[in-house]
Amino acid sequence: MDGTLLKDRGIFVIAEKKGFLDDLIRYIRDNSMEYYERSIKIANMLKGKKQSEFLKIFRGIPFNKNVEHVIAELKNRGIITAIATDSYTFLVKDVKNRLGIDYAFGNDLIVDNDIITGELEIHNKELAKDFSGNSIYSICKSSVLDQLCRELGISVGEAVAIGDGIVDIGMIKKAGLGIAYKGSEKVKKSADVKINDMKKLLEYI
Repeated sequence: MDGTLLKDRGIFVIAEKKGFLDDLIRYIRDNSMEYYERSIKIANMLKGKKQSEFLKIFRGIPFNKNVEHVIAELKNRGIITAIATDSYTFLVKDVKNRLGIDYAFGNDLIVDNDIITGELEIHNKELAKDFSGNSIYSICKSSVLDQLCRELGISVGEAVAIGDGIVDIGMIKKAGLGIAYKGSEKVKKSADVKINDMKKLLEYI
């Protein structure tokens, strides 16, 4: 979602607007913790803040060029679409609804009467490791890919995965067609195809 569908990363934009960007960056750079532990710490930091304010800021982030056109065209072709993100469920559901995506997977930020409690239910409850067997993220996207393919009755080889971050490498390597949308060299090296314009995706499907 962040950086692929959206032009910016939701939590960074929210943090900048709400004045906790420095704290966010400090947690993200803390290599003494696993990635999923950092996600839990960041959620703790959000305690007492309003979900509705976060959502309002989030909705101001524009989509990347041609994203809306491409999703609409995929739907016209009868292709099932899904988002898997290490962001929060209420944010990914908002993008899902705006774009008409079929499935959305994320982490559940616990909210009580619009107030964030600071608790987080991570999607990766089994603490499955990523493709390298070393890092544990709050969501294991390759596991999500497996789960979704089972539900749809298709093989993983029939699936296409696209992403721009290290957390996406597992699903990019596992899918029948793995696509790097911009991203780092490490992501690009893991992909079958590299694109800089979302519209290019349609040439491979």
